[in-house]
Amino acid sequence: MSRRTPRPQKPRQTQRTRPPAADSPCPCGLPAPYGQCCGRFHSGQAAAPTAEALMRSRFSAFAVGDTAYLLRSWHPGTRPPRVDLDAGQRWGRLEILATTGGTAFHTTGTVTFRAHFTSRGKPGELCEHSRFERYEGAWVYVDGAVDGPDDSGSRGGGSGGAGGTQG
Repeated sequence: MSRRTPRPQKPRQTQRTRPPAADSPCPCGLPAPYGQCCGRFHSGQAAAPTAEALMRSRFSAFAVGDTAYLLRSWHPGTRPPRVDLDAGQRWGRLEILATTGGTAFHTTGTVTFRAHFTSRGKPGELCEHSRFERYEGAWVYVDGAVDGPDDSGSRGGGSGGAGGTQG
């Protein structure tokens, strides 16, 4: 009887839910339907034109469970090997509080936002100041600083642009 060496497994990139229908409301809160808003970034049909658009698309990716997009839109120098989403957490509403730079005329930008969520039925919010850079021509999330503890009782030095566990 021979012994087999177990194959190394790739990091899991699970998707918690199916993407919304193209004509359903976009989780980012803009009036365009998902397919014409963040869905086109998630599918790779288009690239986010600004740091704010990337922030909105990352929030939507957290809301729909698209970890593959979260990893693709993360700067390779700060990207974790995987993103684990909390199955008991639901992202509900995004507020953009401030932006600096992050347009077609910039190479860096910041977005300060408040993301509202429920975690196991309890409401919470996360306020983060996120940094973005252009990398190989596309906007990517670099890192973020969480402004104080969120209402879910967790604390961290950057949530990945809306919430989730890194590594």
